[in-house]
Amino acid sequence: MTPRVALTIAGTDSGGGAGIAADLATFADLGLHGASVVTAVTAQDTVAVHAIHPVPFDVVAAQLLAVLDDLAPAVVKTGMLGTAEVARLVAGWCAADASRALVVDPVLRATTGAALAGDGLVAAYVDDLLPVATVVTPNAAEARMLLGLAADDPTPVRALAASLADKLDGPVVLLTGGPEVAPGVVAGSPASCVDWLAAPGSEPVPIEHAAVATTNDHGTGCTYASAVAALLARGADLPTAARDAAAYVTDRLTLSSTWTLGRGRGPVAHTIPTGNPAPSPEETA
Repeated sequence: MTPRVALTIAGTDSGGGAGIAADLATFADLGLHGASVVTAVTAQDTVAVHAIHPVPFDVVAAQLLAVLDDLAPAVVKTGMLGTAEVARLVAGWCAADASRALVVDPVLRATTGAALAGDGLVAAYVDDLLPVATVVTPNAAEARMLLGLAADDPTPVRALAASLADKLDGPVVLLTGGPEVAPGVVAGSPASCVDWLAAPGSEPVPIEHAAVATTNDHGTGCTYASAVAALLARGADLPTAARDAAAYVTDRLTLSSTWTLGRGRGPVAHTIPTGNPAPSPEETA
């Protein structure tokens, strides 16, 4: 059977936990063929982002043209875009085909805290890319940045999701509500997490899932957004994709919770198949 194609537009992670490495592994585990457009090469591990080398704009554009012209992806997922120019490029190409789902993970900072966004990127997200997206998957910190709020703004995450959906007035917002736990400190973690699915003008819908007491969570956001993208490509509606993606990530975090990889926030598991079923014939292109 010919699998459907999922395209990730993101940066590399030399430690293998996040970015394109996480996206492609998630696509494969969920039965999709993964294609990629590399926006930046990072020197990154579980402790820090040590260096970032942006890929030249014309090379990013050439990669995007090559994939879209030949492989007809069913879904596009974006991660680290790095610059406003790349965000506008992706917006222009992806807005041209309304039948293709666009999942935007607005990567602005790494799990380790390093900034991954150039000047003007937040504005390019809000003004150009997010209005043409199907769904955007920020965490609370990213939602505050997109709303222009202070990092310590006390607005509850439910209200953040509703405000961002209304501001963007287009995509559905899936605000992820995972606990923020410092390396080595897992005691007292909540028993569950709540994500919020918010459409413009509608009441946000809670999506509750089990919390995993672990600091091996590097790449969690990339994995979640990629799982949502893969499930949409396989025909799931958005609420189902959101719930199943949350369950998938919970399974991956549980698996990696006992690992000892790296000196900081270790990677979420991408190595051991979960036995997810292959796409049925009607899901294939």
